[in-house]
Amino acid sequence: MSLFERSGLVRLNPAQGGVRGMRIMATGMLVAMAALFLIANSLDELYPALGFVKAFAEAAMVGGLADWFAVTALFRHPLGLPIPHTAIIPRNKDRIGEALAAFLRDNFLTPSVVARRMRKLDVAAGIGRFLASPPAEGRLREGGSRLVANLLESLDQEKLGGMVKGAVASRMRAMEVSPLLGQSLEAAITDDRHVPILDGIITWAGRTLDANEDMIRAMVHQRAGLVMRLAGLDEKLADGIIDGLRRLTIDMAVDEHHPLRAKAEEGLAALATSMQNDPDMRRKVEEWKNEIIANKAVTDWADGLWENARAGLLKAARDPDATMAGKFGEAIRQLGETLQQDARLKTAVNQFARRAAVGFVASYGKGIVTLVSDTIRSWDTGTVTGRLENAVGRDLQYIRINGTLVGGLVGLLIHSIELLV
Repeated sequence: MSLFERSGLVRLNPAQGGVRGMRIMATGMLVAMAALFLIANSLDELYPALGFVKAFAEAAMVGGLADWFAVTALFRHPLGLPIPHTAIIPRNKDRIGEALAAFLRDNFLTPSVVARRMRKLDVAAGIGRFLASPPAEGRLREGGSRLVANLLESLDQEKLGGMVKGAVASRMRAMEVSPLLGQSLEAAITDDRHVPILDGIITWAGRTLDANEDMIRAMVHQRAGLVMRLAGLDEKLADGIIDGLRRLTIDMAVDEHHPLRAKAEEGLAALATSMQNDPDMRRKVEEWKNEIIANKAVTDWADGLWENARAGLLKAARDPDATMAGKFGEAIRQLGETLQQDARLKTAVNQFARRAAVGFVASYGKGIVTLVSDTIRSWDTGTVTGRLENAVGRDLQYIRINGTLVGGLVGLLIHSIELLV
């Protein structure tokens, strides 16, 4: 290691790039001024005009050395000497960390500050513009698609599918469906949306009667007595039963005010009330629900639903252009336009974003401040010095260069005034 490196005049570190070049330049100017002073000092008796050069070089050396000392004293002891009030940054590392943490807390991580700044941001409009006119290509889009695809492919398909299906099943078991079904049925009856259901049931009953006419006749024949069969009355009885049932279904289908339809509606209304208020009925509905969830057919359906969803997500992630060109892309673009145009929706989204940011800062702001302070405190002095010096090193070397030049000009001015006086 050279004398200049040990002294702090020059610290050759290839990683510092431009900082190293500026440090060499500032040191080179100081060395040049020293050489110029020696030359002018040895020849000023022969050439009096060199007095100006001598004065310039002498003052430039003083200014350059003073600024070198000031810059070096920030990061280390000049020439390795333990001069008081030098190596300021290493000695005050912890205080710098606390000051930086306090700056972050007071200017960025205070709920009131975040809320005030978030009021000036139109988050909804920004999201809307991005969704309405998504970039045709870019690192964000490509990286996001690649990340989603890799994530889906890397996860264990059976375990992930089992987790999803288990979560859905657990959610369904935890949700009591009886009151919900009762409310839905009650709302349907109120809006007469149950009428097509009754019509469908009546039509189904008529078709079932026609399809099973032979079975009804056989049942009547088997249960009729010997005398009725010998007299042929069983056929007439069967005809009467079938005709009566057929006429009943036709009358119910034609007459909306048929007494049996009214009874059916009363039964549906009672069922809706029972599913909402009767504990026994609610318990039975829950038992039926759990049996349906445990049914193999439902499990197979959930398997297929998950596989289709996973395949769709993978396809969309691998080919975002095709996805954005379809109905999904159109829906996304429409959402983006709505976010920009709908004032109520925009206000709601911005309020949500503001509350989320304020809530995050309120919950984690203190932890972030502590993390910054503790991280800086845990760094060794060499790390702190190196990082700060790399951040502001070029400007500090400009201070040395300017100090050399300004010092020389001041020396030249003083020499001129001395000659005039």
